[in-house]
Amino acid sequence: MGRGKIVIRKIDNSTSRQVTFSKRRNGLLKKAKELAILCDAEVGLIIFSSTGKLYEFSNTSMKSVIERYNKTKDDCQQLHNPVSELKLWQREAEILRQQLQDLQGNHRQLLGEELSGLGVKELTNLENQLEMSLKGIRLKKEQILKDEIQELTRKGSIIHQENLELYKKVNLIRHENAELYKKAYGTTDANAVLNGNINYPYRFTVSREVQAPIHLQLSQPEPQNFEMQTGTSDSRHVDVNGGSKDQ
Repeated sequence: MGRGKIVIRKIDNSTSRQVTFSKRRNGLLKKAKELAILCDAEVGLIIFSSTGKLYEFSNTSMKSVIERYNKTKDDCQQLHNPVSELKLWQREAEILRQQLQDLQGNHRQLLGEELSGLGVKELTNLENQLEMSLKGIRLKKEQILKDEIQELTRKGSIIHQENLELYKKVNLIRHENAELYKKAYGTTDANAVLNGNINYPYRFTVSREVQAPIHLQLSQPEPQNFEMQTGTSDSRHVDVNGGSKDQ
């Protein structure tokens, strides 16, 4: 059997009324707490019993909740009145104007202007603000420089590794050239080929230092020097009789 529906009316029996009040009060306080936590709401709950006893709950401060309620209620009432609404916005504009003037004055004082009306205490506070600002700026500058140094170090390591790989490739090309030269010219002096002492028609030079950048340079083929033989050459005429005669 389901629970019967309870008629909402005053309970005549004082004992039953007190028991019901205690149960419903605890349930209402629990629901208010759950609403404040789940929905991030500012909740204020005030309960007076029939005997005049106070029960309350607030997730922030009951005083701040009541002040906020009164302020919001007054604003809502003023918004319905055009004259009150105009005065409200004029008051808000005046507050914002005063805040702007204060900020501009503080900015000029930070720049070292309009200091004549300040006392020792105000000047000390201003000096502390400037020192804290300079400290924050220096820390930010040092962090940026450290990040740039780390980035340059990383790029330098990458370039150094690439230079090592290029140097290995150049050595491999030298060994291949030595083998090709040996097959082409039949020489067994592979060290001369590796050391670059063999004159190729086309050649390139490589720096020996691993850390130094590699410079490749293509040379033009060297001209072949042919010596023309000069002087008289002996020619012989062979006669038909098998003899020879010098010319």
